[in-house]
Amino acid sequence: MSTKDFVEKDYYKVLGVPKDATEAEIKKAYRKLAREFHPDANKGNAEAEERFKEISEANDVLGDAKKRKEYDEARALFGSGGFGPRPGAAGGSFNFDLGDLFGGGTAGGTQTGGFGGGIGDVFGGLFNRGGTGTRTQPRRGQDIESEVTLSFTEAVDGATVPLRMSSQAPCKACSGTGDKNGTPRVCPTCVGTGQVSRGGGGGFSLTDPCVDCKGRGLIAETPCDVCKGSGRAKSSRTMQVRIPAGVTDGQRIRLRGKGTPGERGGPAGDLYVVVHVDAHPVFGRKGDNLTVTVPVSFTEAALGGEVKVPTLGGPPVTLKLPAGTPNGRTMRARGKGAVRKDGTRGDLLVTVEVAVPTELNDKAREALETYREATAGDDPRAALFQDAKGA
Repeated sequence: MSTKDFVEKDYYKVLGVPKDATEAEIKKAYRKLAREFHPDANKGNAEAEERFKEISEANDVLGDAKKRKEYDEARALFGSGGFGPRPGAAGGSFNFDLGDLFGGGTAGGTQTGGFGGGIGDVFGGLFNRGGTGTRTQPRRGQDIESEVTLSFTEAVDGATVPLRMSSQAPCKACSGTGDKNGTPRVCPTCVGTGQVSRGGGGGFSLTDPCVDCKGRGLIAETPCDVCKGSGRAKSSRTMQVRIPAGVTDGQRIRLRGKGTPGERGGPAGDLYVVVHVDAHPVFGRKGDNLTVTVPVSFTEAALGGEVKVPTLGGPPVTLKLPAGTPNGRTMRARGKGAVRKDGTRGDLLVTVEVAVPTELNDKAREALETYREATAGDDPRAALFQDAKGA
């Protein structure tokens, strides 16, 4: 990315958040947009893929406190993409080269800007490239994303699952040099910096990645047959990934440093794992609580009693059913739910469902007929009609 492109990009606008947005608000906005424009959800949609890249780029800057501070300082210095006159310049004329700023140079023997190594160091911190010197800078590895499907029980209790990953890594055939003989030469165009300056008009100088070495700073005299001189090749590996207890369907977990390895000593990227959870035939989930529906007989609901209730992965519990329990009433078995972040457990919410028999023997029918005669004066719908008249 050129300096001009960086200065003119409004990452806050890309994520749809105000400039004073909190870290949580930025994270929430990113997750919402990432789900909407993720390539897996928009296969073949080039526009959505480009939008996803913009969103990821904005989150990479605003989601990091240090990068965000540097970005805000650079935007404040240059306004909304425009470069102001140098203090003391007659008539507001622009009689300096951006190399003074981005290269940490001096103007008239006095260092400009007040940013130590120059504004190039600000941009270097944001995009993992230095603003001074000719040394090829380390590069952070790319973030990668994968998916895993867990059973309902694994999601509640946590699980360690094998995850096979395919990503770019230093080419083993050439040890990441890109050269078959392991002896690449310094790029003569950028002199090993991976960047070139071009005139922007009006005395300005803008910096772009070198097209000859593709920003690597090195050129392979004899390109490697495997990586074709790029120094990177596809690598497959299997990792044992620990999924914490209590994860929910669709949750996105970040594993720092488990992404694509960096270049030239740079840090590895991050791995994002999207979790899918299979449904359970008996239990459901509501936040940290588990849910279950338990059938009871009419006599248990009317007269009260004790009922056994299953729990997830543990022995059943016994709940006392009060006399006159209505259909649909929910009771609570404390500590029998999902694991919370602090290690405690939620509750098991037990909903009572009165079971109506479909077949009756003669004795049961006779008993119910007697019950009907004994309660003939009770109309459970009387209040319903009374309320309907009064409305």
